[in-house]
Amino acid sequence: MPVQVRIPTVMRPYTGGESVVEANGTTVAEVVSDLESRHPGIGERLLDANGGLHRFVNVFLGDEDIRYLEGLATPVPAGAEISIIPAVAGG
Repeated sequence: MPVQVRIPTVMRPYTGGESVVEANGTTVAEVVSDLESRHPGIGERLLDANGGLHRFVNVFLGDEDIRYLEGLATPVPAGAEISIIPAVAGG
């Protein structure tokens, strides 16, 4: 069963303007991989050159930041909702 992925405005050009897309995977890493296969270019906005999550991107599984779970290895239950949220900086 696919999961719903909420896409921030800045990444919507990769999803044809869609704010919510579906993706498949049993871990966050698999969901990101499936997102990249469906929406080329979005993966490099999420992952750094080493395959880790960019530090300026936050990914939530439900209400939980995956950095405080198992990172990209976090299991994703069927029907879950993932939110991608760019970090906000400045002063």
